[in-house]
Amino acid sequence: MGNEFAEIFENWADTYDESIKSDEEYKEVFFRYDNILQEVAERAFGHVLEFGPGTGNLTVKLLNKGLNVTAIEPSQAMRKQALEKLGENAIIKNGDFLVFEITETPQTIVSTYAFHHLTDKEKREAIELYSNCLPIDGKIVFADTMFASDDKYLQTINDAIKKGYPNLAEDLKREYYTTIPILTEIFHDNGFTVKFEQFNDFVWIMEGVKKGEEDEK
Repeated sequence: MGNEFAEIFENWADTYDESIKSDEEYKEVFFRYDNILQEVAERAFGHVLEFGPGTGNLTVKLLNKGLNVTAIEPSQAMRKQALEKLGENAIIKNGDFLVFEITETPQTIVSTYAFHHLTDKEKREAIELYSNCLPIDGKIVFADTMFASDDKYLQTINDAIKKGYPNLAEDLKREYYTTIPILTEIFHDNGFTVKFEQFNDFVWIMEGVKKGEEDEK
């Protein structure tokens, strides 16, 4: 799952926090970054399972809210950075969106800037897995780059090329960015209601709530 991108994060860990503030090509992707992370944290409750914490920026906000967090991070270098930032305040384990071990049932599953490492098929597998992990009314709150339609996705790539942002354009073509209609179908098929809120030209927050049998009637 997304292991083809592992080397990128091993090399990026030491400079990640600085680069999201200073990289001109990605300034729109990370526009309102702190606000996006805070919004995800505000929507979380109970024991939180976090995927792809990176250097721990969202984890800090979850902890500041008084939540207990189990974080799953595949990059050893990123885990090292997160441990230095978080100390023993959160549990950080090796794993990924599809392969992980937990000892406590989560009420909320969160992630920011990471779900696009999965193909649409893997995204479906992941949401099915989380549906089996979460209790009724449990939540999935993910913030990530996604698009309203395939046309919007292609337009965004063309806009990046026109602006002279080749790295951004290549990123958009290389990874597995998807559309809101596809994500909506995946969530509905796995027993969730879902809503989307856009926070910048790239990033939306996707909030799914697991329905009970009464809700489905």
